[in-house]
Amino acid sequence: PPRCAAMPPRALARIGLLTALACASLAAQEAGSGTAAHAGHGSHGGAIPGLKKELFEGITEADFMKLGDKPKTVKVVLVATLTDDNHGMNFNGYSKGGATWFIPVGWTVEVEFINPSPVPHSAIVIERADTKKLQVAEPWFAGGAVEKHLQGIALSKAGFTFTADEEGEYAFACGFPAHAIAGHWVALEVTGADSKPMLKLGDGEPREIK
Repeated sequence: PPRCAAMPPRALARIGLLTALACASLAAQEAGSGTAAHAGHGSHGGAIPGLKKELFEGITEADFMKLGDKPKTVKVVLVATLTDDNHGMNFNGYSKGGATWFIPVGWTVEVEFINPSPVPHSAIVIERADTKKLQVAEPWFAGGAVEKHLQGIALSKAGFTFTADEEGEYAFACGFPAHAIAGHWVALEVTGADSKPMLKLGDGEPREIK
């Protein structure tokens, strides 16, 4: 299985410092605007500055996961910084595993990743336990990441497709170093072959995708 690539101690320290500075800056901007750091999932954009909002205009919860055009295929939309939850380090307004995508084993997943923020983010499928690592070099499933996920993209969108060919607990995570460990991930569960694709948002009940 893929493992986290080693990084020099000086590089790790620099990543940690940059992440801390970015979070502190965003927190200060939120405090100055009078917006709470966790304004709720309906607060699109919140106090996060510089968003290219036209990239996610019109996207609703119904778009987060849909059945694909082919059998046993789903389409997933992941928007980084959709709200100011977790200082913008979220997917579709959820962070730290606060939303769960349930995909039957053997199904194909077509992901559209959108980052309307000037801060680089990315998307990669990893084992759930790997959200505690500073970085993960390769996705768990073949093809399960945007290109150059360690580098990230800004003010743009990208797509990738993978087959969920092994049951287990995984995550859609930001691949930019130190972002997943800061909570920029949502849960992915690959379930039995006889199950249905479902989506659970926050404390709500899982909803079957039809």
